Amino acid sequence: MNTLVSGASGLIGTALVERLLGGGGGGGTGAVTRLIRNGPSAAGPVPGVTDVGWMPDRGQIDVAALDRAGPFDAVVHLAGAGIGDRRWSPKRKQEILDSRTDSTRLLVDTLLRLADRPPVLISASAVGFYGDRGDEVLTEESPTGTGFLADVARAWEAAAQPAADNGIRTVHLRTGIVLSRHGGAWGKQLPLFRVGLGGRMGPGDQYRSWITLEDEIGVVLHCLTHDDLSGPVNATAPSPATDAELAKAVGTVLHRPTVMVVPAPALRLVLGAEMANELILGGQRVLPAVLTERGYAFAHPELHEAVRSVLLPTA
Repeated sequence: MNTLVSGASGLIGTALVERLLGGGGGGGTGAVTRLIRNGPSAAGPVPGVTDVGWMPDRGQIDVAALDRAGPFDAVVHLAGAGIGDRRWSPKRKQEILDSRTDSTRLLVDTLLRLADRPPVLISASAVGFYGDRGDEVLTEESPTGTGFLADVARAWEAAAQPAADNGIRTVHLRTGIVLSRHGGAWGKQLPLFRVGLGGRMGPGDQYRSWITLEDEIGVVLHCLTHDDLSGPVNATAPSPATDAELAKAVGTVLHRPTVMVVPAPALRLVLGAEMANELILGGQRVLPAVLTERGYAFAHPELHEAVRSVLLPTA
C-alpha cells in the first residue's frame, strides 16, 4: 500500500505514518510519501518514507516528485494550522482558514493532474462543522451550525469536493477531541491534572465529542479500506461526555481532585469572547452514526476506560 500523507508531523499524522509503515490494523505494510514544507526532512531518510516538498500558502508543490513517488493507493490530508495555538486575531483567523482551504485546493488540484489518480482521499474536517448545539444529538445528517469554526469546516470540506466530483472516493473526517498523552489540545492540559489543578471549564455542561488517538488511526484505516464509505464521517467515540464528566474521569484515573473551575469570564478575558465561546464554552454532542452502521468496532467506546487506556497504557 502506497499512501500520501499531509500533516504527517502532527499528532495524528505521526501516529498514522507509524501504523502504515508497521502494518496491522487494516493498514497493511508499504510505502508512505509525506508532504513536507521546505522539501525533504533534514533528519535524513526514513525506511519506507519518501518526502516531497510543498508550500501550500504559496501554491507550490513538487508534482514531478509526486509522480515519481506514485502511484498512490490512498491520500490522507491532515494539514492545517492549530485552532487553539494563539488568540484569534483577525489575522490568525484568516491563517486558520487559509491553511485548510489553500492546502486542500492545491492538493486536490494536483491529484487530479497526476497520471494515475488515487482511488481514495481522506480529508480532515472537524466536529466544529456543527457549531455550538448544546445537548442536541448530532449525526452526519445533522445540518451545519454557525460561527467561525463551522464556517471553516464548511469551506474545508468544500475545497475537497472537486476530488469527489471527479471520481475519487472522498471522506470528510469530522474529528472530535483526540485523547492522547503525547500532545494535542487535550494532552496540553494533563500536567495541571497531574498536580491536582485540573477541573472543568466554565459551566462544565458543554459536550465534548472525543476519540482516542488509537481509534482515530483505526477510523482512518477503516475508511481507507472500506469502499462503501464516502462523504462525512464523524470520528468520535459513541459516548460523548460533558466537560465536567471528562475532567472527573481524568481525575479519577490519576487519583487527583478536579475541584478547580476556570470561570467563563476569565476564559473570555484571556482568549477573547469569540475564541472562548466557540472553542471551550461551546460544544457538540456528536455520534459516529456512519461508523456504527458500517461496522467499525471502537477499541475504546466508553469514557473512563478510554481515559485509563491513554493515561495508564500498561495497566
